[in-house]
Amino acid sequence: MTLPKFAYQENEEETPTLDGEIGDEEDRVAKTFAGQVLFITGGTGFLGKVLVEKLLRACPDIKKLYLLIRPKYGKDPQVRIKDIFSNVLFDTLKQQRGEEELFKQIQAISGDVMLPDLGLSQGDRDILANEVTIVYHCAATIRFDEQLRKAVLMNTRGTKLMLDLAKTLKKLKLFAYVSTAYCHLHIKKLYEKPYAPPANPHGVIKACEWLKDEEVDLITKQILGDIPNTYAYTKSLAEALVVETFDDLPTVILRPSIVIPIWKEPLPGWTDNINGPTGLLIGAGKGVLRTMYCKSSGYGDFLPVDIAVNGMIVASWKNLYGPKVTTRIAHMTSSNEIKISWAEIIELGRWVIENKLPLNGVVWYPGGSMKSNYYVHYICMILFHWIPAIFIDALLILLRYQPVLCRVQKRITKGFEVFEYYANNVWNFDNGVAVELRKMMNKTERKKYIIEKIDLDLIDYFQHCVLCARRCILKESDDTIPAAKKHMKVMWFVDRLCKIIFYSFMIYWLYTKLF
Repeated sequence: MTLPKFAYQENEEETPTLDGEIGDEEDRVAKTFAGQVLFITGGTGFLGKVLVEKLLRACPDIKKLYLLIRPKYGKDPQVRIKDIFSNVLFDTLKQQRGEEELFKQIQAISGDVMLPDLGLSQGDRDILANEVTIVYHCAATIRFDEQLRKAVLMNTRGTKLMLDLAKTLKKLKLFAYVSTAYCHLHIKKLYEKPYAPPANPHGVIKACEWLKDEEVDLITKQILGDIPNTYAYTKSLAEALVVETFDDLPTVILRPSIVIPIWKEPLPGWTDNINGPTGLLIGAGKGVLRTMYCKSSGYGDFLPVDIAVNGMIVASWKNLYGPKVTTRIAHMTSSNEIKISWAEIIELGRWVIENKLPLNGVVWYPGGSMKSNYYVHYICMILFHWIPAIFIDALLILLRYQPVLCRVQKRITKGFEVFEYYANNVWNFDNGVAVELRKMMNKTERKKYIIEKIDLDLIDYFQHCVLCARRCILKESDDTIPAAKKHMKVMWFVDRLCKIIFYSFMIYWLYTKLF
């Protein structure tokens, strides 16, 4: 079986490889961040956690890092920071720096981007106004099916409130808004430049402030028009607000594409959610995902989250290090240089789970396929998703257990509604800024903040992804792997036996009808 390699690079001849040790050149990125005071929103999210970890590990001389944290479960925000840093993602950082020293550098700021004035106290506003030099605004709801009013208040108005705050920061050098490469979906080739929003963001914000959730829900489809979800709509509105400040503030827009689990550091394969490819891996690996409406030759723009974060940091450095702001919009994307089809991803993930790291509790042997015809997919979904789910849940009820599979299938069906739009359309993203940055960086910087040539063995990468999913998400210990392998062999036999019985029955039925 020939398996693809993921190589994020411009050109083998123009871009030197990164073999060998870190060079003797000065790390200008770390030097530029030294002494800076950062304020980060969304630091508790997937990308936000990796950004915080990388900044603290690669740029240890950052003076202070403030994190906007919502009070939750009655916990003080500073206590929540310690809970966040208990994640295995931060183990390497804590070993290098020591927890006591590390927590002196980090401070929680109690607030919420959903609240008026961000829910900040006057005391915290004064601290930020007098100290902060760099802002990363990452906070957003990434649910594609989020209610429009909530998405507007968080993604769009939250960005406006952050920009209002930025105008009060006396020492501000950079305000980086973390957008998404998938926020202007009507553009099939997206360049690193501003695009017109689908509506006036100020008007949309005012309307959502005046109206109730139910009232906005009634007109959501008319408001969205051809835009398939509230996430893309509200992120494009937020971008327009940032663009309005280009002449007044040192604002930049960073557009990562679909971020996937960590490639290399600090923990290969790490993720904290089941969104995107990880969810597909788990669903297929458990045997509950057996059909997808998807063009097998199509591709998505995926980037390991550590590479995306490296790109964000280096793009920020370019604006801080240069004599003036020159890079207002930058992409952290891969499709301009490498294209891996959905078929290759599915084939590889299935092979790893079947042969290397099966999951516990597999309900059926992994199988199924992608369908290019929606009606065929719909029939298969009924036959291989819903009917088995109803049958197994009925057995569970008879045995006095809680039914689960129908609930799982509802989530899968809902997820399909989002996935199908992206899986059956193709976008390409210019990455000229990354190409320019590679030429600016010295060997030390290219080694520490990789945004070029990663020769990623996909078998190795997917094994790390599955292993981390087992440990961190499914809470399956490594000592259950041998039993999972035995169970997978049993399910293979059961799958083959059922197919033989089914096809034998069909042949017999046809024979009796014809003869």
